[in-house]
Amino acid sequence: MRLIPAIDLRGGRCVRLLLGDFDAETVYAPAPLELLARYRDQGAAWLHVVDLDGARDGTGANLSIIRDLAAQRDVKLQVGGGLRDRAAVAAMLELGAARVVIGSAAVTDAASVGAWFAEFGAERITLAFDVRLDERGTPCVATHGWRQQSQLSLWDAVAAFEAAALKHVLCTDVRRDGALSGPNVALYREAAARFPSVQWQASGGVRGAHDLAALAGAGAAAAISGKALLDELIPVEELRAFLPSA
Repeated sequence: MRLIPAIDLRGGRCVRLLLGDFDAETVYAPAPLELLARYRDQGAAWLHVVDLDGARDGTGANLSIIRDLAAQRDVKLQVGGGLRDRAAVAAMLELGAARVVIGSAAVTDAASVGAWFAEFGAERITLAFDVRLDERGTPCVATHGWRQQSQLSLWDAVAAFEAAALKHVLCTDVRRDGALSGPNVALYREAAARFPSVQWQASGGVRGAHDLAALAGAGAAAAISGKALLDELIPVEELRAFLPSA
């Protein structure tokens, strides 16, 4: 399993949100390029970048920073946030992103997103489904920066793209994101069992190497970590098993 460090951008700064709440923001001093260099030196081959301004408002306020990050060598970017139409996806790939992350549009305009797989290739697209568990324990998808909660289950959302040769899915348990409460291992175990051909990326709650090992055991192909890495809560030597270039 691969560890992918995350950088969330808001107003040009690196931030983390607690449980997806824009009013519960922590700002980090290192500049985005500094963080990329740190993670690259630790052995990361990929970086997950979220344009929070794009996710919330559909604006491209952080595009110049993303361009600078994409210009760096040895680290590939997976970028999401506000990519809701074909033009935005094409522009982000042209900007240098190796892979784009499609969230809300995969729910609100699944037909168009399905066509993007044929045009750009399944390897260059990650579908991101942010979920909250309902009273029955079913993961239901939230959209538009987590502000709108649907009744669509994660399972139905993924099944809609099976014909498109879907390869990468990033799933975030919103109630664990940024909370350092531990990942929802059972969720990813069920996801991997239901859709074994999908490369699942687990996000939300990672606290340490033991959580990464648990996710690997559950069948996740990758784990996204933001806060634990930003706060340097995990010794670098414990991360090496999950960083391909370490």
